[in-house]
Amino acid sequence: MILGLNKEVRVSSMSQWEKLKQLDTKYLEQLHNLYQDENFPMDIREYLAHWIESQDWDKAVTNYSLATIHYQNLLDQINNQYSRFMQDKLFVCQHNFKRYRQNIQAVTGHCHPVDFERHQNVEQKIIALKMSVQACEQELKFLEEQQDEFDFKFKTFKCQESNNSEKQKEEELKVLQNMLNILDNNRKKVLEKFGEFLSEAEMLLSTLVKEELADWKRRQQKACIGAPLNVCLDQLENWFTAYAVCLFQVKRLLKKLEELGEKVTYDKDPFKIKRPILEKHAKILLTNVIKSAFVVENQPCMPLQSKMPLVLRTSSQFAVKARLLVKLSEVGNHLMKVKACIDKNSPNGKGYRKFNILGTYEKAMNMMDSKFGGLCVDFRHLQLKEQKCIIGGKGSNEASLTVTEELHLISFETELVHQELSIKLETCTLPVVVISNASQLLNSWASVVWYNMLCSDLQNITFFSNPPLAPWSQLSEALSWQFSSNTKRHLDPEQLNMLAEKLCGVRENYADCCITWAKFSKENLPNQNFSFWIWLQGILDLIKKCLEDIWNDGNIIGFLSKKRERSLLKHKPTGTFLLRFSESCRDGGITFSWVEHLPNGESKIRSVQPYTKAHLNNISLSEIVRFYKVMADENVPEHPLLYLYPNIPKDEAFGKYYLEPEAGSELQLKYNRYLRTRLIVVSERPPSDVAPGMMDECLQEDFPMPDFMDWIGFDTDS
Repeated sequence: MILGLNKEVRVSSMSQWEKLKQLDTKYLEQLHNLYQDENFPMDIREYLAHWIESQDWDKAVTNYSLATIHYQNLLDQINNQYSRFMQDKLFVCQHNFKRYRQNIQAVTGHCHPVDFERHQNVEQKIIALKMSVQACEQELKFLEEQQDEFDFKFKTFKCQESNNSEKQKEEELKVLQNMLNILDNNRKKVLEKFGEFLSEAEMLLSTLVKEELADWKRRQQKACIGAPLNVCLDQLENWFTAYAVCLFQVKRLLKKLEELGEKVTYDKDPFKIKRPILEKHAKILLTNVIKSAFVVENQPCMPLQSKMPLVLRTSSQFAVKARLLVKLSEVGNHLMKVKACIDKNSPNGKGYRKFNILGTYEKAMNMMDSKFGGLCVDFRHLQLKEQKCIIGGKGSNEASLTVTEELHLISFETELVHQELSIKLETCTLPVVVISNASQLLNSWASVVWYNMLCSDLQNITFFSNPPLAPWSQLSEALSWQFSSNTKRHLDPEQLNMLAEKLCGVRENYADCCITWAKFSKENLPNQNFSFWIWLQGILDLIKKCLEDIWNDGNIIGFLSKKRERSLLKHKPTGTFLLRFSESCRDGGITFSWVEHLPNGESKIRSVQPYTKAHLNNISLSEIVRFYKVMADENVPEHPLLYLYPNIPKDEAFGKYYLEPEAGSELQLKYNRYLRTRLIVVSERPPSDVAPGMMDECLQEDFPMPDFMDWIGFDTDS
């Protein structure tokens, strides 16, 4: 705002957002609730208030091209604000806006014009349904007026019948008969109008349930295993609510028709035959839409395992949330108690484990846990306890499933009573895996990923009796999600190609490859004592705990074969290096390889032994790269790492991760309070040209890991 403006001008140009912030406390609380999640953060609304309020968002709702332009402009505005934060050195705001941009891109990145057009089609059908209800109501009012006029004239005729001549009676009867014929014809038209409405409503219900709700459930499945998909229920809630409101209104109108029929009836009255059929049809549609509208919004999840939902540990608390997508204010006055239970229709196979739900497993639905006043129930402190099994071995059912392949369903039951309807509602979670020990967590998560990647039957608890093959196109996508959901970087085609090679062997094209469940998570990798899945999860855990910043910035190639590594490095200048993950470390390891060109023109690819979490907890990878030395002739140390592949100077690539001299000195005090030391990594180059702390490209990684102090040295500052 321009400095020097008087107070009146400043107030008149105040944004809507500034006015909202001046509301009373009770309204501010609603404002806070509106911005609870990160779909559209309050920070963006705050800093971009004037730009946001100057856009025509109403037109964007119905115009995909305009919506796309607004979306791109929004990203530009976020970038501009991000740049201002950089100039002002507002580090936290800068970090937040960078994250917001990534989140918004993740949510909208999978939006497609076809989806947009499909949603617009549903919106138009909802509008058409509302207009049909209004038309039915108008027809009914007109019919009521006609009937009142006929009723009045008929009663008048009866009162004056004894005083009228036969000729007058005959003429009046003709008039009444003509009015009755018109009334009968109009009754048929009104019933026809209601019939058309119900047919229209039936087709729309099929679209809502079989297409839109089913699509949301599939998106929720994928989101549970890391897919960056929007699973917000607000749009579906608006559609289901609008649909139900229309049906309830029609139900009331049909009741009004019944009352009209009781006041005036006659032979072959269409109200007697057709109206009950229409009323029954309306009740069926209402029952179906309300039953379908009871869904699990948040799948079961333990608090400390938010990235691994659907894996539950006995005696550990978990949370789950159910929601009714039909938002009716009158329903809030009726106490709807929801009861949770597990394995209501479980297999009776020998050894199939049974569980009890502990904690508050019966709660009333309320509007407190919903942002926009809908009904939901949030179970936050449930636990599972295994029942004692008298017959059969624990976790060894007839299908020979392991504990981590055994699937269970948690279901919820309640009853809705509204406008003379009493509807029993039931919904259930996606299948969960129940474990009793943390060592079973990763294998259980593998089961959750495999199931939700491949299975469209949301209640198929015998899935692992005969698990299907996974096409590489689907599996590669799911593997990438494991990284993008836990970090800010997905796997690129080159990295996925290396993973495909580990699972399928060397091929030119992996598009038609299919991977078995056993190959994915049960069989050990060649010459190793762990599976592909355990190896991959070990690397992901290493990234999250020790390498996240370097990984997010794209400085780790990570997944590539030895052959590919050599082809990338051999023609590069001496000192060009790259970072890749070890193939022999169960719990994750990372190594760097660099190229040297010998005097005879031969190129050598050198690699250090892998660094694990134990090493990186003592010294960061960036500091290792920064100070790594090789002892050359006459014990003269040299720095072999010069350029991060393809050609980025080492300090340019890793400089922002380096510890400042002061911070580094403080850090090293924990190693030695009296000597000024710096922890560095040194490898010796013996005459044979293959150092113990290094390995030639022809050597394998399956060698014993040296003692930490064998290759970590102290460089004493003078």
